[in-house]
Amino acid sequence: MKGEYYFSPSQVAFYPASLREVYEHAGCWPVDGEWVSAELHEQLMNEQAAGRAISSDVNGNPVAIERPPLSRQQRSTHERRWRDSQLLATDGLVVRHRDQLETGKETTLLPVQYHELMSYRASLRDWPEEPLFPDSGGRPSVPDWLRRYVTP
Repeated sequence: MKGEYYFSPSQVAFYPASLREVYEHAGCWPVDGEWVSAELHEQLMNEQAAGRAISSDVNGNPVAIERPPLSRQQRSTHERRWRDSQLLATDGLVVRHRDQLETGKETTLLPVQYHELMSYRASLRDWPEEPLFPDSGGRPSVPDWLRRYVTP
């Protein structure tokens, strides 16, 4: 029984046969669990690691399928997180530049770089209102010199 699994189509989950008593004692052993060989389980786990999703076919057997495309809401959430990470990554540059100006020190950024930075940050804030949002191909362009600070 070691290395064998049960697959529950209703839960779209694998359960190790070696833990059946534990699951049963907890009252959560799947009633629709069907035996799956260790080899098939390993194959499906490899497929999942390669980016596919585990599902069940019409007979309830486990299969690997292409992941469905993300919904517009999911893509929007992803793009907003990306945008927020870019703003956070550039916060330090803005603060340092302003501190250097206010203390009369020479600035690390050239005036043109600071202007490009602030324009980029404004574009990031406006990104969710742009027609191409949430298509990542329409993200604001990162100035070349800024690429070492952010993840385009």
